[in-house]
Amino acid sequence: MADAPADHLADTPDDTPADLSADAPADPAAGGGVSRRAALLLAAGALAQLSLPRVLPPRAPAAPQVLGAAPLAALLAAHARALRTGRLAALDLAQLDYRATSWDATAVSAELSYRLAGFDDYPVVLGRRFTLAGGALGEESAAPGSAAAPWDLGDPMPVRGARCVVLGPAAPAELTGLAAVADRAVPAVSAVWGTAWAGRLVLQLPTSEVQFTRLLGVDPSSYADIAAVTSAAAGAPVHTPADRVLVNPDAFRLLSAFGKQVVITHESTHVATRADTHPWTPLWLSEGVADYTGYLGTGRTARQIAPELTSDVAAGKLPTALPTDADFSAGSTGIAQAYELSWLACGLIAAEHGQQALVDVYRAVGAAGPGAGRAQQLDRVLGDRLGYGLAEFTRRWIAAVLREVGPAG
Repeated sequence: MADAPADHLADTPDDTPADLSADAPADPAAGGGVSRRAALLLAAGALAQLSLPRVLPPRAPAAPQVLGAAPLAALLAAHARALRTGRLAALDLAQLDYRATSWDATAVSAELSYRLAGFDDYPVVLGRRFTLAGGALGEESAAPGSAAAPWDLGDPMPVRGARCVVLGPAAPAELTGLAAVADRAVPAVSAVWGTAWAGRLVLQLPTSEVQFTRLLGVDPSSYADIAAVTSAAAGAPVHTPADRVLVNPDAFRLLSAFGKQVVITHESTHVATRADTHPWTPLWLSEGVADYTGYLGTGRTARQIAPELTSDVAAGKLPTALPTDADFSAGSTGIAQAYELSWLACGLIAAEHGQQALVDVYRAVGAAGPGAGRAQQLDRVLGDRLGYGLAEFTRRWIAAVLREVGPAG
């Protein structure tokens, strides 16, 4: 701030009126005069002191009141109604509600449950957090460690296809294009896996890879270069999940039309097989059947589908065992080869025993339960369905790798 001009400072009046200070008696102790008002107060003694405004210590602010459960539930219900009839009206929601899980005077943690009409039989459940001030809800965001809601990224702008709905703030042309790809994927998947699954897809297309990872609730570096992921909705029953196909726009845009179709058909297979997929299902089997379905009928050769594996075999690097679950971790070395090896393993079953045998093996593995161990259960299922166990299957698979992508392939 600039200094005040001298003439402005000179115009500032003294607090003592001129007529009172002229009549004031001298104060010997101070060696100067005091005002008539001050002299009267001094003469009045203690009684006069009581008439002065008292200077009190600052009072601590009152602690904010913590809302009771019923008022808080009413606030959350009103917030849900406002969203459903306002900003999210275009989503055609069959359900949108919040349940408070913990709160204090300044913040609320809650569970958000929502269902898309015509798509979700069971709700998506997400962790949410609100600020709270003056008994009113403030800013809403994803709870720490929770996935974002579709509308956290911007207006979801739903585009509906014949067999799908695509949500996201991406450009309308991208949303429409993705819906067309998904509409082609659904019948391709049903041709292999039957029509017992829902036969409809919910896809989310954000505008960037960072937004993509927010939809997953993971670190942005975890899924770099992954084109799409299928995510089962948290809290949904095992056999009826509200799955989401989440598309990474940065990676997806780099794919050819053929590549986009394979990726979405692959992810749609995960949706169709979700009821038969369990923690004990080996990833080589679940990812292998998804790639098998995605590439089926495309006319591509093994060398075209498995270029990384082809290079490894040409360099003398041969597989000795089926891929482990760790081989499919995002960012792991050799993840491309893991997918290619799995595709060949599932293709081998279909080639030697028929496509239905592959479907039957997959479902039998899921139905077998964890048992004494994954390898033992798989060995038993293969023996029952193919007539030989895991060791013989591995031997045949290695031979198929050499035959399909080796020097003589």
